[in-house]
Amino acid sequence: MRKEFGKWLMDIAKYIATAVILSSVFGRAETWVLYIGGGLSVIVALVCGLFLTSDKPIQIRRIKRNRNRNSKK
Repeated sequence: MRKEFGKWLMDIAKYIATAVILSSVFGRAETWVLYIGGGLSVIVALVCGLFLTSDKPIQIRRIKRNRNRNSKK
């Protein structure tokens, strides 16, 4: 289910990118608003889709301070 939703989000990113390109070619919309809004939407949908379809578990690495280094000085 998770991978299918990720694939769907990547498809949505492609559709938004296509819509932005076609509307800029055929329409008279304000281009900077269209490009910024479409670009942000594509980036968010693509990143979420790639996150959901990845096989590797996402690990957040924590920086551990070595207390022995400070005590040896």
